[in-house]
Amino acid sequence: MRKRFAVAFTGPSNSGKTTLIEKVARSLIVDYKVAIVKNDPKDKAKFDVEGKDSWKFFQTGAEVVVTSPTRTTYFSHRHKEIEEIVDMVNEFDYLLVEGLKTLPLPRIAIFRNKIEKSYFPYSEAIAIDESIDLKEYEIPSNIDILNLNNTEQVIEWIKKHAKAV
Repeated sequence: MRKRFAVAFTGPSNSGKTTLIEKVARSLIVDYKVAIVKNDPKDKAKFDVEGKDSWKFFQTGAEVVVTSPTRTTYFSHRHKEIEEIVDMVNEFDYLLVEGLKTLPLPRIAIFRNKIEKSYFPYSEAIAIDESIDLKEYEIPSNIDILNLNNTEQVIEWIKKHAKAV
């Protein structure tokens, strides 16, 4: 069984989480299998088009799997714990998780314009850009500081700190 690693990303809305995860995934996928889990705490995400068969099936309350020659999509009405998701996805080298700050995973908090200290207890690193003046903040010494725009630096941190799952 190959080693699998997971790392999480957190931060306020519009801080750049999705963009950073996209960049990291695009870079890692050249040499590794990558899986991404996104938390949708406010249940806002739309996954299917109203009126289409898969939407109609999902409206029945059933678990729905849509398969095609190029992908498989799973729609569930049940909350899944991260361990269940890891088992479902199964084949990956790196799992990138957006959100779920209570998960016991190494976590990078992403900030632009302002750092919110409330994220510090959940974070092992912060990724920031030039919009942040570090002189205005006291960053705990146990938190690494990464350049939000340096994808390679972020990946090196991930390779060093990601948790085996």
